[in-house]
Amino acid sequence: MTILQETATPPLTPPRPDLGRATDELHRLKEEVGRGPDAAATRRQHAKGKLTAHERLELLFDEGTFTEIEPLRRHRATGFGLESRKPHGDGVIIGWGLVHGRTVFAYAHDFRVFAGALGEAHAAKVHKVMDLAEASGAPLVSLNDGAGARIQEGVTALAGYGGIFRRNVRASGVIPQISVMLGPCAGGAAYSPALTDFVFMVRETAQMFITGPDVVQAVTGEQITHNGLGGADVHAGTSGVAHFVFDDEAACLDEVRWLLSLLPRNNRELAAPVRGEDPADRRTDALTGLVPADPGRAYDMRAVIEEIVDDGEYLEVHEGWARNVVCALARIDGRTVGVIANQPNTLAGVLDIHASEKAARFVTTCDAFNIPLVTLVDVPGFLPGVDQEHGGIIRHGAKLLHAYCNATVPRISIVLRKAYGGAYIVMDSRSIGADLSFAWPTNEIAVMGAEGAANVVFRREIAASPDPDATRERLVKEYKSELMHPYYAAERGLVDDVIDPGDTRRVLARSLAMLREKKADLPDRKHGIVPT
Repeated sequence: MTILQETATPPLTPPRPDLGRATDELHRLKEEVGRGPDAAATRRQHAKGKLTAHERLELLFDEGTFTEIEPLRRHRATGFGLESRKPHGDGVIIGWGLVHGRTVFAYAHDFRVFAGALGEAHAAKVHKVMDLAEASGAPLVSLNDGAGARIQEGVTALAGYGGIFRRNVRASGVIPQISVMLGPCAGGAAYSPALTDFVFMVRETAQMFITGPDVVQAVTGEQITHNGLGGADVHAGTSGVAHFVFDDEAACLDEVRWLLSLLPRNNRELAAPVRGEDPADRRTDALTGLVPADPGRAYDMRAVIEEIVDDGEYLEVHEGWARNVVCALARIDGRTVGVIANQPNTLAGVLDIHASEKAARFVTTCDAFNIPLVTLVDVPGFLPGVDQEHGGIIRHGAKLLHAYCNATVPRISIVLRKAYGGAYIVMDSRSIGADLSFAWPTNEIAVMGAEGAANVVFRREIAASPDPDATRERLVKEYKSELMHPYYAAERGLVDDVIDPGDTRRVLARSLAMLREKKADLPDRKHGIVPT
């Protein structure tokens, strides 16, 4: 008997894909993703005066250095038609590149996809790039142009924002965080920019508000436009939310690049030095003509800053808000410094609520990122008035005091002319920890101006005099000669030296070089409690 042995049929296997065809398909897909949803959406974006997300990233980064990650990610939500609309990228582009040769991370909303609204997948991408930036110790830039939470995804979208806010706070003071507002930003979405270090806005196209004009009208009856409620100029000059404002996106992103060049990569490093041709020991004799000796005459403090810093270049922060104090980033001898200065051209340079807040935030930011502080003092005091007192000038002035006292970076102050009362103390005087304090020979450091002091100290003598005006004039001169002469504070060790204004840049450059390795420790604590 013959036994026939069955031969097993081998299982069928799918043919291996041709690697060349698969690669071609990948390139086609990537090109399609890069173009966006359709040409019409791009035309609509351009018609609004706005660039696409990819075009913005090209302006931000050094040419050809941007690397995108997760470009093929799609949402997995269903309902309300979402299951039939699953575009790649989910409305946000994330990645990293180089800015002036240094690594920077970024995410950019793509308004052409779901109007840039945030859903679960979108949020996960943003969380990813934020975590990478913090782990790598590199700055993070967000290019904001989105319609807020994706309503179709409900509370999941809100949770995505919560994850962004938590990461903003965790990275605060660790890496520089910069928000660039290039379109709408409404509701809870506005809190992420508010938590970052610097906010840029473009006029006409960018708005930020918690509740839009329609809600405002429904609740309060007030009628207002989108720009009137939360446009760039409103936030630059009234609310103080925006630090920088520009007319177009190209100029805005170019300024972001300049800011990044002035900042360190993280809180463990110093800003990279940039050596120019401006000598550190250059004389600043022009200052004697810029600053009037008469303490009552106004002048523009920005001209003083321009004369002192390298090549006359500086980046003013919050230029349009609280103009009675100037905050600027610049370089002296090639190294970044933060300059805080009273502005006699506005409100005589007094400190008020907004000026105190503005300067305090700037001091804290510089201290977080190891940027030395140079304070130029010409202050008549705090602004008096019922509105200021009821508005909490005590609390707000204390913010500036807290910021300076808490700062461990090199701190140098120069009294140009007057420095009266509590405002003198708050503007980084020796008594609150300035490493070095200098003064020009026109300085007047006192509890108050001579006229006011004489009226208080010699009130009875003046009142009893047969010629009160002559007596007051004589006593004012006596008070000035005894307690307000230019060397009074220096004689008591409260000023390290009285210097020739022409030596100001040289003195600053040498002092900053000496303090470069300064070490200062704070008490062992979780954190101080900032006055609010």
